[in-house]
Amino acid sequence: MSVDRARLDRVLNPRSIVVVGDKGPGYTWLSNQSEFTGDLYSVQVDEKEIKGIEEKGIPNFASLDKVPGEIDLVICAVPRSVSPFIIEAAAQKGAAGVHMFTSGFAETDEPEGIALQERIKEIATESGLALVGPNCMGIYNRRLGVKFTGAAVQGDGGSVSVMAQSGTHTIGLTLGLQAAGIEVTRSISMGNVLVINEADYLEYLIDDDDTKVIVMYVEGAKDGRRLFELLRSVRGKKPVVLWRGGRARAGGRAIHSHTASLASSGDVWAGLYRQTGIIPAGSADEVVDTVAALVNMTPSSKRNLALIAMTGGQSVAISDQFERAGFEVPRLSQQSYDRLAEFFNVIGGSYQNPFDAAGTVRGGEENFKKLLDILEDEPAIDGGIAIELSTQGYDKNPKWLDATLEQLASYRERTGQPVITLSPTGGVMSASGASEAAVKAGEAIAARGFALYPSFARGADALGRVVDYYAALEE
Repeated sequence: MSVDRARLDRVLNPRSIVVVGDKGPGYTWLSNQSEFTGDLYSVQVDEKEIKGIEEKGIPNFASLDKVPGEIDLVICAVPRSVSPFIIEAAAQKGAAGVHMFTSGFAETDEPEGIALQERIKEIATESGLALVGPNCMGIYNRRLGVKFTGAAVQGDGGSVSVMAQSGTHTIGLTLGLQAAGIEVTRSISMGNVLVINEADYLEYLIDDDDTKVIVMYVEGAKDGRRLFELLRSVRGKKPVVLWRGGRARAGGRAIHSHTASLASSGDVWAGLYRQTGIIPAGSADEVVDTVAALVNMTPSSKRNLALIAMTGGQSVAISDQFERAGFEVPRLSQQSYDRLAEFFNVIGGSYQNPFDAAGTVRGGEENFKKLLDILEDEPAIDGGIAIELSTQGYDKNPKWLDATLEQLASYRERTGQPVITLSPTGGVMSASGASEAAVKAGEAIAARGFALYPSFARGADALGRVVDYYAALEE
């Protein structure tokens, strides 16, 4: 590791934070720490800003050496020309580390920016300072209330950690996972990875007891060999979902001006995927979808599914998407069909698999329970259930959906098979757009521990990526 492990631990789990150079009227970085559970201080010498800081009840000091006690994390929000002085002061104070929000360094290709970055690196390296960035949004710690955006949640829990070279993607992935009902325990915006690189952060998360699933967004690797070895070592211990930026030619050109990284060839990354068993993702949506499946489904390498839709047309559509993603939709045994015929009386419906089951699902809890009991006993089904759920009217009458979720949770517990839910936006049986009903229904589904997808394709692809992962572990 490039820095002392104990220092990095203090930076990622700080008990004291000092924000240097924050400005009004919003005082973004100080405001972001409004729920921080530790000691929060400010360093600001501009008289026009000090009053606003003190009105927020935050002690302000003229310099870092005046701040009382030990400092775990310094957030540096000063102009780039001033930043070396802040890094020097942090080193002299004995701070564990610095998050450098400041940008304008090597990523600009300007001689001044390159020289300043080298000076900062020299100070940090000589002093052992754990430097996060520069040119980044820093860290989020759910339990301690350390935030890079006020929209991030503070509280207990969380099992997913995010590390990303892009500040935008760090925030976007964190909030996207949060919106899907997934509690993120910590996030790290890496920026230019000047001192602490992607391999250092990964090594930390591999050993972190609070992290069960690791999400990575990388644009290039500063220590490719070590990164490869770490990814290979985590195989079978913790799932890693990796989204690589810059796969297209134009994206590759954009990488250097973004974080001063060098894009690696697609062949190199393809080889890394094959040899490490990590789960590849190509977008933020794919990351969120995949993590939702990992967190909410029981591990499975099986591909024989029962598909349940709400209309005949949707039965065709759901089958097309899951078969495209490599799943089988098998016929059931004659014994199962004989049992289904006793009660499956939806006019125009089908109980062949896929099931056209609107009347069965919404027509009565007892009939839906019978359907699930038959699927539980059916040897042809070993990969679980994918079911379309309507969100219409949930805000006014939640009873039917709550009862369905209860039955699905019981099936999942009894069989150990995955269950994923689908509510195609704009579909016949779905509320259009993000209506109040859809939002409330989504929250109820997530609260019961089910992954919810806004299209059959996204659900099929997410389940496929996760099943591929577990199947590879068995090889």
